[in-house]
Amino acid sequence: MRHGYIKAAAITPDIKVADCCYNRRSIQKEIDKCIKEKVKIAVFPELCITGYTCGDLFLQDTLIQSALDELAALVKASEGSDILCIVGAAVPVSARLYNAAAVFQNGRLLGIVPKTHIPNYSEFYEQRHFEKGKRAVSEIDIKGFDYAVPFGTGLLFQCENVKDLIVGVEICEDVWAPMPPSGSQALAGALIIANISASDETTGKDTYRKELIKNQSARLIAGYIYADAGEGESSTDLVFAGHNMIAENGVCIAESERFKNGCIISEIDIGRLISERRRIRSFDVVLPEQAGYRTVKFKFNEEDTKITRYIDPAPFVPGVKSDRDKRCNEILNIQAMGLKKRLVHTGCRNAVVGISGGLDSTLALLVTAKAFDYAGIPRENICAVTMPCFGTTDRTYNNAVSLIKRIGAEFREIDIKESVRVHFADIGQDEAAHDVTYENSQARERTQILMDIANMNNALVVGTGDMSELALGWATYNGDHMSMYGVNSSVPKTLVRYLVLYYAETSDDNELKEVLTDILDTPVSPELLPASHGEISQKTEDIVGPYELHDFFLYYVMRFGFMPSKIYRLAKLAFADAYDDETIYKWLNVFYKRFFAQQFKRSCLPDGPKVGSVALSPRGDLRMPSDASVSLWIKDLESVNLQKPGL
Repeated sequence: MRHGYIKAAAITPDIKVADCCYNRRSIQKEIDKCIKEKVKIAVFPELCITGYTCGDLFLQDTLIQSALDELAALVKASEGSDILCIVGAAVPVSARLYNAAAVFQNGRLLGIVPKTHIPNYSEFYEQRHFEKGKRAVSEIDIKGFDYAVPFGTGLLFQCENVKDLIVGVEICEDVWAPMPPSGSQALAGALIIANISASDETTGKDTYRKELIKNQSARLIAGYIYADAGEGESSTDLVFAGHNMIAENGVCIAESERFKNGCIISEIDIGRLISERRRIRSFDVVLPEQAGYRTVKFKFNEEDTKITRYIDPAPFVPGVKSDRDKRCNEILNIQAMGLKKRLVHTGCRNAVVGISGGLDSTLALLVTAKAFDYAGIPRENICAVTMPCFGTTDRTYNNAVSLIKRIGAEFREIDIKESVRVHFADIGQDEAAHDVTYENSQARERTQILMDIANMNNALVVGTGDMSELALGWATYNGDHMSMYGVNSSVPKTLVRYLVLYYAETSDDNELKEVLTDILDTPVSPELLPASHGEISQKTEDIVGPYELHDFFLYYVMRFGFMPSKIYRLAKLAFADAYDDETIYKWLNVFYKRFFAQQFKRSCLPDGPKVGSVALSPRGDLRMPSDASVSLWIKDLESVNLQKPGL
């Protein structure tokens, strides 16, 4: 449970209709497997002790009494284990029968939650047999138990030693209703919803069902465990496919193969869910008792949870190409429309962009061209300036020239070597001293030129720096750090590459494709140090670290506010085949120190469009003091063990 991970399972056991003893043994077999896998929450289908499709057999005392006996046997068998089991059962109460979820742990039946919405259409005519559950919680006597059991839809189950972990239960049709019980449960603090279900299979229904579960988990900012009936139910009129799912805040993190009974297991990150709820102020959670719920306490044994769920090493980049292409197209449009609005508002029909032949300035020029197209302004009004100096290589220079020409912008070349040398002489800088002054003098000279050209042409300077550089402070203050509109300001470095690649792949201009392809193959560099034998000598990632690592760190710092120790743990899993633990630890340490020390650069950023869930604008996304201490974060990072065990 370290770092808030709870291992959950959704299980479809093999059953026989109306054979409660067989079904109990099958359920117990699956529970035993889950215990070995250290599952904490195990969810089984609707009415799985009897079978969902018993029909009028639910009116037979023989079936109901057998079901109660087998439920008691299941609860007794759970003694000595901390696994929280949620099993579908038919429960008689005062001459009425309820389709319910039995929740038990460690030899005790914690509560019975009846179904709220009872379907009455042809294939699911449950109203013939079952009563609708009521919100009020009462204590009922159940055969096989020598204590009163809480009964009602107003029950929630809270872990004593993980206070934020509250489990709510709903049953099949409940989630298909206009106002599912899980909605009010979540607002009363439920962080995980278990749905015991028996949903028949028809053509295309699986897609709708999956979207429904994903959307409900997103709406509730919750984990959602959905266990579905499968093979073994009666096929007289319907077929059940055992479509099990575990979702977390809109993402399906585990899904079963349909038409095959079995178990899916994954880990729900309750820390992530809590962080998201805390961030979204419109999610107005109150205490359970304030919302009219009664909580039943349970307890988990303290132990590490081995993470088996997939940890994406590139969280800013969609893994599926079709999704990635859609995202890239959308981002390019957001960037372009932001710049178009700024051009129209200011009355500018001209823009100035510094082009280095690298990825960031390439993306900025592509976006500027798109914005001009949207605004109906000829691309000739874009002044694209290349400013070679001491570190410029033939490769980047030629790519910059070719790119500008293929885009159709005005090409302007200004060699800044002599002006930088004059500046060196003015301030007493030794040209042989390749220090920070040597580098930043070039960056500031370029920015001064761009700003002055903009003044001459009633133009806007379009910034080229990306979000990853801003996070690390890898920008010259009042140099490339400054512009009049930063189109890339919320685009991380790992995504810049895909945006340029997408533009190349969708372009009809073969020569432009060739240029963009070569730019994509060029090492990332500010080119502020002299070239070595005509090749780039200064590679950014050799200095500040791999951008794929820093973007991973940035995502979890900004999106969820995770502790450094948790981010380190996730990074070890995500990059297990790429970096050793010591390398990840080293660059995470660098990330935090630079992130805190360089906030002063982000505090005075130019405007720029937000394109994703993470951004660093001081006006809305990161209101962080420039003098905040990093010591707490470094202390937590220093507490981690550099050994691999305990993932």
